[in-house]
Amino acid sequence: MGRGVDIIMLDRIRASIPALPPAEQRVAKLVLLDPRSFASMPVTELAERSHVSKPTVVRFCRSVGYDGLADFKLKLAGTVNEGVPFVHRSVDEDDKPGDLIVKVIDNAVSALLKYRNDATGHTFERAMAALVTTAQQGGRVEFYGVGNSGIVAQDAQHKFFRLGVNTAAMSDGHVQVMSATMLKPADCAVVISNSGRSQDLIGVAEIAQRKGATLIVITASGSPLANLALGSGQILLAANHPEDFDRYSPMVSRMLHLMIIDILTTGVALRLGPGLRPVLQEIKRNLRTRRYAQPE
Repeated sequence: MGRGVDIIMLDRIRASIPALPPAEQRVAKLVLLDPRSFASMPVTELAERSHVSKPTVVRFCRSVGYDGLADFKLKLAGTVNEGVPFVHRSVDEDDKPGDLIVKVIDNAVSALLKYRNDATGHTFERAMAALVTTAQQGGRVEFYGVGNSGIVAQDAQHKFFRLGVNTAAMSDGHVQVMSATMLKPADCAVVISNSGRSQDLIGVAEIAQRKGATLIVITASGSPLANLALGSGQILLAANHPEDFDRYSPMVSRMLHLMIIDILTTGVALRLGPGLRPVLQEIKRNLRTRRYAQPE
């Protein structure tokens, strides 16, 4: 579809309108007005409603990067059938609370569904295998992040700690350097970054590589940090999203990172086997006596 993973379908159409001929602009506006109906209408009706010829409808589909009307409608219908908006809906200053609820949730759900469709199972398989090997050999799993990513690293450490893994999370740059310097080949370093451009995290990733530890990077593809994880024995779990990390506080990206951690935690727990279950049950029993008031 030709414009990059961070631009979703109606955004692309809206952005292309100024460059389209006037007749094709009318087709584009019809799509934006009612995408669901457009996906189900025959070409004759589409042409009549747009006040253009049938060939113009087809030309519009090709102008915005699709093979033709059939390909365009297939992609459009697939997106509509996800049941969530596929426009990146930016908030406005005059939005009411109800509008904010819809826009923020729709953006999050759209990003999660898009990630579900783009994620590759084999990279997760490699990451899970590396984490399980480290856990079984008694190695360390160290999570590194700064700012919002540091909070995600703490969440990851909490989840893996409950699995009995020797783990820690660091968000202070100096402590990260010391921790990475003590890594061994049996260890895993998981580096989490929204932009992939943090000098502190790039430096830590380079140290982890020099120490021979397995490097797992969760960040935007194509970033300097992501490029470090493209070498042999390193693992990139790309988390691409439509947020501008230079302008906005991370929201969607943080949820993507947390979801990736949840996937890794679930996979590692399953691979560690049934022996883990009694420990988790005992933890829950012990916590229950402290967390909840007992019924009278």
